[in-house]
Amino acid sequence: MDWKKEVEKRKDDLIKDTQAFLRIKSVLEEETKSAEAPFGDGINEAFLHLLELGEASGFTVKNVDGYAGHIELSGTSEEIVGILCHVDVVPEGDGWTSDPYQAEIRDGKIFARGAMDDKGPTIAAFYAMKIVKELNLPLTKNVRMIIGTDEESEWRCVDHYFKHEKMPELGFAPDADFPIIHAEKGIIDLTIKQQQVETEQRTELTLGSFQSGRRYNMVPDYAEAVLKGKENLAKVETLFAEFLRDNEVKGQHHLEVDSLKLSVEGVSAHAMEPNNGKNAGIILAAFLHKLELNQNAHHFVNTIMDKFEGDTRGNKLNIAFKDEISGELTLNVGIISYQEERLGQIGINIRYPVTGNSEQIKVKMSQINGFELQSFDDSKPHHVEKNHPLIQSLQKVYEEQTGDHAELIAIGGGTYARSLEAGVAFGPLFPGRPDVAHQKDEYIEIEDLLKATAIYAQAIYELAK
Repeated sequence: MDWKKEVEKRKDDLIKDTQAFLRIKSVLEEETKSAEAPFGDGINEAFLHLLELGEASGFTVKNVDGYAGHIELSGTSEEIVGILCHVDVVPEGDGWTSDPYQAEIRDGKIFARGAMDDKGPTIAAFYAMKIVKELNLPLTKNVRMIIGTDEESEWRCVDHYFKHEKMPELGFAPDADFPIIHAEKGIIDLTIKQQQVETEQRTELTLGSFQSGRRYNMVPDYAEAVLKGKENLAKVETLFAEFLRDNEVKGQHHLEVDSLKLSVEGVSAHAMEPNNGKNAGIILAAFLHKLELNQNAHHFVNTIMDKFEGDTRGNKLNIAFKDEISGELTLNVGIISYQEERLGQIGINIRYPVTGNSEQIKVKMSQINGFELQSFDDSKPHHVEKNHPLIQSLQKVYEEQTGDHAELIAIGGGTYARSLEAGVAFGPLFPGRPDVAHQKDEYIEIEDLLKATAIYAQAIYELAK
């Protein structure tokens, strides 16, 4: 079977359907959520759009209360091969060259939020199912594309789905890297909240507010703070301008009678490797740390510098750890929030190796002076052994399609593959390509979109035949 040729026959429709899907702004919207749209109108629109595509192509579709659903190609047994995808995307952020929901094609690439994570690959997998169906290839197992709607937040979608639907015996998520990701680190989202010092000492300069970041799993690319005082603000503004210049940081400052607003720009990146970005919140904290602030503010900023500045591996907190399967622990300060009346909170994302101990991490994070652990959400690590039949089948497919060795790799990202006992992440990012997920000007190479579709089509057939 020439899978690439079958994809080429459908190339124009595949690209058009990918663009149409990407033009739907499917970001979590708490303000528009309802019983029919538990994560907001935008996500629900993308979810229903995909189900309608499936129904129009002759698949069996099911909507499980708006949380999740599936598109199914039937086989002759009760066994299920799962393809786990999601329609939600992270917020677009700033600094895009073109509208992040225009799905503009430039230089052989489709630019849009979700192009790589995960709406582009979802359409590739959908077309792979269409090819298998349209060729009338005999299947023993059912092929079920399971569609999530809350992957970028709390995974409430798959939790709800698997309370009502059968768990596939094995499957893959087209939501990471090729060749094959057989290990995913554990993922912790936690919040620490500042406690009031016993005797707050006031100074002429106080921190009114500080805000950085929107999600635990993104390196924040913007931070702003408001300083209050009746004296010295002009001097602080001059110092800030010097700080921006000396550190080659982009930022703004606006002085009023008794307040000074400061902002800085960083570089956004996925939290699984914070070193790929520049954390705007920590950059701004580094400047505030130089000032004589009121006691609560000083302690808050000082903690950021002492525990997190310049360290994305947890060394300062004594939680650093690595193993041969999945590498190093990583730590991202995704959210920094401070209000003079309510004090501060810090939202942290930690990716820990598959042999790591999350309870030890929890203990250490509970011991930060002047803070209490307010929340701690732990998604355990996931690992499929290299001799598993799923791994061997996908290795065969990848090597036949690309001519390259299908090595097994581990990632810090978390995909729906960890929802299955035997699940792996499988593409769409090819070796050597830059990882642009969660970044401005996110894109997918059209050539890679087509290659991935061919790989997924053969994989579906090999796993379900």
